[in-house]
Amino acid sequence: MRQNMASSTAQERTRTVREGGGDTLFGIDQAAEDVLLRFCEEWGREVSFRLIAEGIEPEGRCFGEDPPAFRLIVDPVDGSRMLMHDKRSAWTLAALAREHGGATRMEHVFAAAMTELPTTKQGAVDSLWANVDGPALGRRTALSTGNQADLDVTPSQLTSLHHGFATVCDFFPGGKEILGSVADRILEREMGGWDPQKADVFSDQYICSAGQLAELATGRDRFVLDIRPLVYKHLGVESSLCCRPYDLCTMLVAQRAGVIVCEPDGSPLNPPLDVVTNISFAAYANQALATRLQPIVTEVLKETGLIDD
Repeated sequence: MRQNMASSTAQERTRTVREGGGDTLFGIDQAAEDVLLRFCEEWGREVSFRLIAEGIEPEGRCFGEDPPAFRLIVDPVDGSRMLMHDKRSAWTLAALAREHGGATRMEHVFAAAMTELPTTKQGAVDSLWANVDGPALGRRTALSTGNQADLDVTPSQLTSLHHGFATVCDFFPGGKEILGSVADRILEREMGGWDPQKADVFSDQYICSAGQLAELATGRDRFVLDIRPLVYKHLGVESSLCCRPYDLCTMLVAQRAGVIVCEPDGSPLNPPLDVVTNISFAAYANQALATRLQPIVTEVLKETGLIDD
């Protein structure tokens, strides 16, 4: 990917390759997809598995003998829009899950890994990984030398949002008035009111769900709320511009670090491992913050008619 970034133009990276049921695929996505399929063909000679990824058949594609031993769900480039304009890192995501056919869900994931895809001016990249029985681990690699160092994967332990990053996702046109109102109501109640003389809480509209989880897991963010599917439903429209299971397939990494990832109402987040399900989620840096903030989130979502009272 770094070679592709260095050798391609912005026009080549941002060109539309195809429009699918999931999202727009750009030139930068096509390059990564080609690498993924070649890797799967080679790995399929050693072990059987079902690949789930955007741009291939909705039911997935089997490599090796049938039935598959496990399910591999991949997002080759999560954060295409940021990276193709050379603004900010994207991430490549992969998770392994026990295969249960169409009933395979997020709870079946037993290992996950995510690696940063850098901008052209970036000097280091982070990698995070975890399995279901162990802690989240991380490594930072210097791109110029290849030297590696352990990365501290520890979420913030602060129990308020004061002087921290907290984001209600508001990436694209449509529903911005609702999303802005939800953000203001949550933050004003959490902070005990709005002081126009101070910037008490900050927002980071990082167009990359995995990147948001990485920010939480490494202590840089405290709260993320993505309710785009709820807002679109409230508006009576359908949209593919939502988080999908492949965007959150490395949720296990954040959870093993101690991040609380759940449905916006606080219930467990357990979507099917497919390429079509729209996902809303709330993520908190630690359990104490979740315990404090979740009732406020639920109250605001009920007031705005986004979840049932």
